[in-house]
Amino acid sequence: MRFFYTVCAVACASLTLSAPTQRKSYAGTKVYRIPTGNQEQTDQIANMITTLGVPTWKSAKVAFSHVDVEVSKDRLKAFHDALKQISPQLDSQLITMHDDLSVSIAKETEGMYNPFRDAFAGFANAAWFNNYHTYADHLTFLNDLASTFPNNAKVVTGGTSYEGRPITGINIFGSSGSGTKPAIIFHGTVHAREWITTMVTEHVAYSLLSNYTTSTTIKSYVDKYDFYIFPVVNPDGFVYTQTTERLWRKNRQPPPSGTCYGRDINRNWPWKWDVAGGAAAGDSPENKGLAAFINAKANSAAGAKLYVDWHSYGLYFMGPYGYSCSANAADKTEHTTLEQGFAAAFKAPYGKTLKTGPICSTIYQVSGGSVDYAYDVSKIKYSFTPELRGGSSGSGFVLPPAEILPSGIEAYEGVKYLLANMV
Repeated sequence: MRFFYTVCAVACASLTLSAPTQRKSYAGTKVYRIPTGNQEQTDQIANMITTLGVPTWKSAKVAFSHVDVEVSKDRLKAFHDALKQISPQLDSQLITMHDDLSVSIAKETEGMYNPFRDAFAGFANAAWFNNYHTYADHLTFLNDLASTFPNNAKVVTGGTSYEGRPITGINIFGSSGSGTKPAIIFHGTVHAREWITTMVTEHVAYSLLSNYTTSTTIKSYVDKYDFYIFPVVNPDGFVYTQTTERLWRKNRQPPPSGTCYGRDINRNWPWKWDVAGGAAAGDSPENKGLAAFINAKANSAAGAKLYVDWHSYGLYFMGPYGYSCSANAADKTEHTTLEQGFAAAFKAPYGKTLKTGPICSTIYQVSGGSVDYAYDVSKIKYSFTPELRGGSSGSGFVLPPAEILPSGIEAYEGVKYLLANMV
């Protein structure tokens, strides 16, 4: 985690307080996967990345793993020279994830502004999952869901962003009506660049609603729980990725001082917080609204049963804790069973294997994280976070549209396992 924060500090040092006015160009930018050897070499690679200030897509916690980095064309020579100094073999072992990131982004978004490749206006249908969409179209889709399935869905709001956008979600409910059953809460796109989580959470919502009248099993789940699915909990950052900087991660809240623009919403929850998560614990408007919504459901008569914070990428399904690798959740045994069951169900359609376990010991330490907050503060017994697929060809955050539907299908299988096995 120190590695992540150091890279963040280097990146932030080059920013100004004013937001860029032009779309960032990724022309000639390459994304590489660096295989890591022993711990000494892993540390050398981490130091090299910090020195060069290249953005990290995926960091290595332990030896004999890999690091994914984004290298702009003006830093390519320095990057390759530095890598060869660590080991001449390393440079030849690089895996190219994106040979030209701008080309990959163009392919990712080619259907986004084409109405002939979109879902039919006013009616939610499966064609939606053929390509990615603008933020405005996502809001329309949620409203279309509520209009298409008026007896089982309505649009809800879980707070307001720094720039004043509502954090919009869909409430899915059964025959007893809204607000009468234990809550299940899903968050997507807390990190703005993780577009696949927007589509996956919407796919879960669409699948539950479209199968309610045809599947007795799905009907039993929807009748048993109240679902609150928020596909984009970081709307400002999400819009920014679509208009200005595709790989932006945080919200768009300016700092009180310094040059590190934005808050990482998943480091800002007011529990086991660290200074890297903002100026103060829970100081982002997004966190304030989301925490209030979660706690209102958790403290209601019906309570809250499940919280899932969807992320990409890396293929993980994890539970508490993130803040400590030595602390154990009181429900760890049950969490382990559910994590492994989710992973088995997730694997069934396409063979994707998930690593499971507590966040800290499985991937890295996370302070001020949502899962720990939901579990310890909101007392939601089942609190998890997946890291979805990064593409069969190693696409990472810039996942081709062809992988949207498979991502949704495998995630939905995992969700159905949880719904069938939570007690």
